[in-house]
Amino acid sequence: MLYWLSQFRFEFFPLNIFKYITFRAGMAAVTTFLLCVVIGPWFIRKLKEWNLGEKPVTGGGREAALGAAHYQSKQGTPTMGGILIIGSIAVSVLLWADLSNPYILLTLVTMIWLAVVGFFDDYLKISGINKNGMSSRTKIIWQVLLAAIVSLYLYTQLHVDTTLDIPFMKKMVVDLGAGYIILVMLIVVGTSNAVNLTDGLDGLAIGCTLMVAIALSILAYITGHIAFSQYLFIPYIPNAGELTVFCTAIIGASLGFLWFNCHPASVFMGDVGALSLGGTLGIIAVFIKKEMLLGILGGVFVWEALSVIMQVTSFKLTGKRIFLCSPFHHHLQKLNWKESKIVIRFWIVGIILVLLTLTTLKIR
Repeated sequence: MLYWLSQFRFEFFPLNIFKYITFRAGMAAVTTFLLCVVIGPWFIRKLKEWNLGEKPVTGGGREAALGAAHYQSKQGTPTMGGILIIGSIAVSVLLWADLSNPYILLTLVTMIWLAVVGFFDDYLKISGINKNGMSSRTKIIWQVLLAAIVSLYLYTQLHVDTTLDIPFMKKMVVDLGAGYIILVMLIVVGTSNAVNLTDGLDGLAIGCTLMVAIALSILAYITGHIAFSQYLFIPYIPNAGELTVFCTAIIGASLGFLWFNCHPASVFMGDVGALSLGGTLGIIAVFIKKEMLLGILGGVFVWEALSVIMQVTSFKLTGKRIFLCSPFHHHLQKLNWKESKIVIRFWIVGIILVLLTLTTLKIR
């Protein structure tokens, strides 16, 4: 919205500042952070008034594996805090981004669509209609439908490059053709669920989301800047630099939400936040042609998802479990690691993966 003020820069030169991505990206981060920090206390009180908190442990499943004490400590803590995250990002993007940019609009659609899916999942659990929430099949169907719409639009309308840029390699690319549609679908659905699986300890998922968003903001800016992209031998994507504004909005919202979500958490993001943030990070990586790098950058999320897949597969095939509990952060809890220790060490790994990812810009 404010981007359009730059159209009047010839009449009033100071308005030229709204043209620059770096300025609007910084302001987007500040906006989301302030929205979360200022509105957060009121929003958390409202969640408590509406009784939108974690419900008592009923036994069985993961609760039995970890012990009731862990879940009892979370009981009553408001959830669905993802509404605050997604709402602040949406407001900030509408204010600071170029809304004529197709990448911005598609990212907004992805974020809001998945937030709605997560909202209904959370509501079913909290309201008592279904303590397990939306069925896995139903969630997957809605995620796949979104991914199919976005990927088909990319392929048929935006005519995106269907090649994969291989990390650490200067000239090695793989052209997937129409198969690129399937890859985009896998990335959106996979990242959405991976972040959701990671959201199990105070500050864990949002902290790792923050680190991935920081790296993506740098990569988006470089990818959309013809001089930088040519110098670093990476694909130049016209108009992709505008996604920097979206990424920094996520950064600010992550910091603002972490203000309340750090241990002991005053609020949880719920599926409304986790599903949405995961899918949003995934689609941004697709738009800037960093699909392969996402596996490194989001390594914490990837490992958490793999630990669940390995656990389920092993139990079905052999009747034995690989981990004491899955996802992996719960395995560490069973080994008597303190919650804060697990979270901080996962953050450390996340930082290392960000640095490794950024080195690929020169090691080619």
